[in-house]
Amino acid sequence: MLSWFARVFKGAVIALGFILPGVSGGVLAAILGIYERLISFIANIRKDFKENLLYFTPVGIGAVAGIALLSAPVEWLLEHHQVVTLWAFAGAIVGTIPSLIKTSTEKSPRDTTDWAWLVGTFIVSGFLLYNLNNLIGTIPANFVTFILAGALIALGVLVPGLSPSNLLLILGLYSPMLTGFKKFDLFGTFLPIGIGGLLAMLLFSKAMENALKNHHSRVYHFIIGIVMSSTLLILIPNPSSAESISYAGASLITYLLAAIFFALGTWLGLWMSQLEDKYK
Repeated sequence: MLSWFARVFKGAVIALGFILPGVSGGVLAAILGIYERLISFIANIRKDFKENLLYFTPVGIGAVAGIALLSAPVEWLLEHHQVVTLWAFAGAIVGTIPSLIKTSTEKSPRDTTDWAWLVGTFIVSGFLLYNLNNLIGTIPANFVTFILAGALIALGVLVPGLSPSNLLLILGLYSPMLTGFKKFDLFGTFLPIGIGGLLAMLLFSKAMENALKNHHSRVYHFIIGIVMSSTLLILIPNPSSAESISYAGASLITYLLAAIFFALGTWLGLWMSQLEDKYK
């Protein structure tokens, strides 16, 4: 019974990776010692299915409870202290980049093609994300787009170090997602995000396992490019995005606090990365 409640707690901690930009659910799962078993379960779902299902059920319960408890305070911070909160989030993401860069060369040295992947991904993804609403119109928060949100969240679990919440901020789905979580909207928010997460896990776990095995360096330089561009866009006002940061009315104190919390967020990201290196 003690082990069951311990896994509920682990699920609640992993929920931080679903809610907080800059925090990766995969990193937290690695720190808590369940990442490898989770990926193995998803990639080989028929193997020891009942045993693994019973093991991860309390983790899932804890994750749902953690999401419900954390959504309200994060939503309040974004509503009342947007600039400081987003700079803190950006700092946390920046703090994880050194670890991603280090991980990218674990299996092979960096070459010219890796640099091309990183720079190309940074430029192309930055252009597409910044002009996303102009290219395809405003993305509404509905059942279908929340399936996409769930898929992005799942990628944050599959790839330790990748935080999908910054992409959700750019897409304009982050605040609606938090509102749905806060209201405990089972069918409008939790269900489609759960569907998207499960589909992404089932579809991409094997592919990600193979990609990281055969193209480890390329995959990570691609990820680094997206992380860098999406993080930069969090801090740049975008008139076409309703959730874009706004510096209107910001005081000197606001800018000072933003700088302080950016530094604290960077420290948090570095600390989380060090924990991952220690426990993975």
